[in-house]
Amino acid sequence: MDLTIRVAEPAEYGVLGEIVAEAYLGDGLLDGPQDPYLVRLRAVEQRAAEAEVLVALDADGVVLGGVTYAAPGTPWRDIAGPGEAEFRMLAVARAGRGRGVGEALVRACVDRARSTEGVRALVLSTQPAMLSAHRIYRRLGFLRTPERDWEPVPGLRLMAFRLPLEAVS
Repeated sequence: MDLTIRVAEPAEYGVLGEIVAEAYLGDGLLDGPQDPYLVRLRAVEQRAAEAEVLVALDADGVVLGGVTYAAPGTPWRDIAGPGEAEFRMLAVARAGRGRGVGEALVRACVDRARSTEGVRALVLSTQPAMLSAHRIYRRLGFLRTPERDWEPVPGLRLMAFRLPLEAVS
């Protein structure tokens, strides 16, 4: 598949916000359409102002997915410590699933982390049900770090993964 990964443009924020919201809702990762986290998932403009939002586009320029890359010093980091970047809110539209879009977005985050001075690892949090995402992370060398698992709200357990960048070839 011919994909382009680049920084999201303002005209794409609304589309990407809906893709992320629909992916989380459609996969049963939220408590329905009234879940308060939907506001954050749709807040692409805010994420783009405070971190780096990447989009995946097909050959026709259609947005198929996106991810937020949070370098050190950005407020969108949840579990990243010193020397770590983080990515979050990775989502792929139904039309892009199974076509390598998610992996391409993760690889773009790895590339950004490698090129960010002082970053020695890339981390992320994921829900236990996100099995296809876990396969991508493991295939790319991410390691489970259960000691960093956490609950942003009671009852919502998130699993942590970490990629030591010096181990990536």
